[in-house]
Amino acid sequence: MSSQMAGVLQLLALIAALALAYRPLGDYMARVYSSEKHYAPEKWVYKAIGANPTAEMRWPAYLRGVLAFSAVSVLFLYGLQRLQGSLPGSLGFASIDPDQAFNTAASFVANTNWQSYYGEQAMGHVVQTGGLAVQNFVSAAVGMAVAVALVRGFARSRTGELGNFWADLVRGVVRILLPISVVGAVILVACGAIQNFAGIHEVGQFMGGTQQWNGGAVASQEVIKELGTNGGGYFNANSAHPFENPNPFSNLFEIFLILVIPFSLTRTFGKMVGSVKQGYAILATMAVIWVGFVALMMWTEFAGKGPAFEVAGGAMEGKETRFGIGASAIFSVSTTLTSTGAVNSFHSSYTGFGGGIQLLGMQLGEIAPGGVGSGLYGMLIMAIIAVFIAGLMVGRTPEYLGKKIGTREIKFAACYILITPALVLGFTAAAMALDTPANSMTNSGAHGFSEILYAYTSGANNNGSAFAGLNADTQWFNSTIGIAMLLGRFLPMVFVLALAGSLAEQKPVPETAGTLRTDKPLYTGLLVGTILIVTGLTYFPALALGPLAEGLAS
Repeated sequence: MSSQMAGVLQLLALIAALALAYRPLGDYMARVYSSEKHYAPEKWVYKAIGANPTAEMRWPAYLRGVLAFSAVSVLFLYGLQRLQGSLPGSLGFASIDPDQAFNTAASFVANTNWQSYYGEQAMGHVVQTGGLAVQNFVSAAVGMAVAVALVRGFARSRTGELGNFWADLVRGVVRILLPISVVGAVILVACGAIQNFAGIHEVGQFMGGTQQWNGGAVASQEVIKELGTNGGGYFNANSAHPFENPNPFSNLFEIFLILVIPFSLTRTFGKMVGSVKQGYAILATMAVIWVGFVALMMWTEFAGKGPAFEVAGGAMEGKETRFGIGASAIFSVSTTLTSTGAVNSFHSSYTGFGGGIQLLGMQLGEIAPGGVGSGLYGMLIMAIIAVFIAGLMVGRTPEYLGKKIGTREIKFAACYILITPALVLGFTAAAMALDTPANSMTNSGAHGFSEILYAYTSGANNNGSAFAGLNADTQWFNSTIGIAMLLGRFLPMVFVLALAGSLAEQKPVPETAGTLRTDKPLYTGLLVGTILIVTGLTYFPALALGPLAEGLAS
């Protein structure tokens, strides 16, 4: 079987698995977030933190809950890293330096999981399991909570109440993420991923000397790393490491974990707003972009010219022979079109156009299907922009799901889509203008520029993957990328929740003959075009200086 055919078959198998999980998981999540029942473990949590899960919140109170919880999480994780040298289970590793501890704390709380350190050489069992793994759960649940709040904004009327943040947070962890993670961890252990608390030990011979590895609760952290679209690896090689991702089946299973909740949330959205067709329209938009990007990535990586490409069957540099080009391309696109950031191949080694596809996937806002929660609310923002554009073309006030999109709503949506480009392009320009950041580039020219552009694109979009040719473990990059991650995560949430509150206060508008049908293929095409034009063209000049220039020169 050819490598191309193997890649296509894996893609078809993945689509089939996602289709089977779509309806039951989507319906289940809708029931979770609509339920009025509280389980005993959840009540214990509410009592411990002093929260009243039945109290409805308007958007300012909901936002305060998000920010307060996240701020405490940053401080806790920062302190845990700074105290590592004094903690049991540290494996002899020293405490983390202040700038790197800040960067890592901001990264994991912001669901970015950017790593400027070698996991197996820096973090002990307590930090990995009690700090990083815990944030993998709760940061994902925060994103899901904000998405559900926006959905309630569409579903409710004549009220500014969006639910209760603490109830949404706890339910997301206890009822959705934990159960799936337990089953997923067992599957990964069966595939060969490790799960222990072993210390550092020497294994075999490596280039004339011994090689050292440490154990860890890898399978349990790996599953929530993918399921929660987090991406931070227990080992520096991330999902290319055989302890994290042992074989082709585990690789396909991890891609499934990355995509299953973001895609299924469109079903949840449809059920909660009372129209599954609206969910299918959002799903179709996500699927068209994802499949299109996978096809483009496979084409550019298989179509390389030259003797090395012909012998290897494509651009195999930086890719695991266990997975090949097809599975690596699917993983790469899935991780950059979501906020996952996990890698099973070396992104810097992709062709020039392949690197451009990775960058563009993040720059679109990671909405196809996007991160857990963040993908859905990002896509709904673009849906509002699309109906606004359609309204301008026909000269009538735009409506979406029975809510008028007026001046206030479009301002919130516009601010949302402007924040991330401002962070990415501003920090990239500053880094290129200064001598110290530029000295961290391994490569010069277009590829060197792409390294820095990729770093800030990944940070501000809360992705976490890297070109890896950039030495990001400096005070400049640890500080600026940390700031970009926090602003890129929480500033958009301000406008999402403000928009949700504005929509919830409105009186529903009855559908008329002039109402744009947002559950039809025509609207799906309009939405795809809006995403590619409004967000894609924002970055075109930067992409032209980096991956496009590199691709045309090769």
